[in-house]
Amino acid sequence: MPAFSRFLRYFMAVGRHGSIRKAADELNVSASAIARQILNVEADIGTPLFERLPTGLRLTAAGEIMMAAGSRWQKNMQDIRAQIEDLRGLKRGHVDMAVIDALAKGHIPAAIRAIQERYPGITVGVKVLGNDEVRKAVTSGEVDFGILFEPQTYRDLTVRAFVEVVLGFITPAGHPLGDKREARFSACIGSPLILPREPLAVSQQIAVLEGATGMELDRKASSDNIQMITSLVEEGVGIGILTSLDAIAEVRAGKLRFTRISDALLRPMTLALCTNTARTPSYAAGIVLAEIENGFAQLSYADAMPPAPDAEAIELGDDAL
Repeated sequence: MPAFSRFLRYFMAVGRHGSIRKAADELNVSASAIARQILNVEADIGTPLFERLPTGLRLTAAGEIMMAAGSRWQKNMQDIRAQIEDLRGLKRGHVDMAVIDALAKGHIPAAIRAIQERYPGITVGVKVLGNDEVRKAVTSGEVDFGILFEPQTYRDLTVRAFVEVVLGFITPAGHPLGDKREARFSACIGSPLILPREPLAVSQQIAVLEGATGMELDRKASSDNIQMITSLVEEGVGIGILTSLDAIAEVRAGKLRFTRISDALLRPMTLALCTNTARTPSYAAGIVLAEIENGFAQLSYADAMPPAPDAEAIELGDDAL
């Protein structure tokens, strides 16, 4: 095991850098020691792991397989160490998760803060990825769990919790459309729009609406970053179209308003907290999962959105009668 682990460290460093010299500098070992380890393993398996190019080293197909196996091996070793520490009664370990862009603020950072306060020995790594990349990270074992929209297969993923979120208009405070709880997609005709682009999952729903209605949209700006879209809306550039999840923090703070798009052809999107079906979460991962699951319902449309002004007015009117 020690020799194998040493080779993997050397091999993966060369794979990342494409250079034995740069790997040697990173690991603080001699370049000849790294080259010897790689040559020995290539001779043992009977195939090269790198293409030797004038500009450096590039992984072969066999090298790509070895790189993926090395990543899994490193993750398994982390899990083994965490399980051994569990036996010793230590609340320690490292947990990796992958989330979509919309979750880079709000519930997830708050949950991590709570974990750090209660379990200071647990460290957390968070990858913010596109929806498909989150799915791949979970199924490949790169992370302990992920949160994504619309998991397409349940063979490789186990859904631990889910909520439904909906599509809607994002408007600055005081905009007339923001006074409505719901509106048809046609309500944005003639208004300047700020639209999401791929890989944001919501862009696909907008494409469905455009195709079904045949509407010509006044595209003033577009972005693949949710924070940029909400910032442009706050600046008054136009109306944004996002999910109820994307602007929770700004809506709750009163900076923006959310109006659900009520067209019948739209269905809510499922946001799911998923683990790899083939893996049992480590003790540390179980702690983090439990914290994320607790309060996951806050991310749903019903719990995320405060009453719109017109709904408040109706309630006041009813009280006055």
